[in-house]
Amino acid sequence: QVQLVESGGGLVQAGGSLRLSCTASGSTFRLNAISRYRWYRQGAGKQRELVATINKGGVTNYADSVKGRFTISRDNAKNTWDLQMNGLNPEDTAVYYCNAWGVLDMVFDYWGQGTQVTVSS
Repeated sequence: QVQLVESGGGLVQAGGSLRLSCTASGSTFRLNAISRYRWYRQGAGKQRELVATINKGGVTNYADSVKGRFTISRDNAKNTWDLQMNGLNPEDTAVYYCNAWGVLDMVFDYWGQGTQVTVSS
């Protein structure tokens, strides 16, 4: 099994920045099998949406709403991946979840507990 723990959420004014971190721990075998490292978010009354992805090769993808403002990165040695969020606006207010996806004998999918990001206007 794999456990994911997020940190770094909080309250920030519009235009400010926050950095979220996700730390993975658990089975070395499964940690090495993770191929996609993701951040999702879910605002109040909204569906969960994919914000950013970084794959094992370091290729990144972003939701259109955060392109140019958010940056996802990964530290292989520490089994962590971060989401640097700049230029925050109230529409970014949500609970942010990290996610680890991979395949062994079948697809596996692990989630963190979520961290609240609130952007005040």
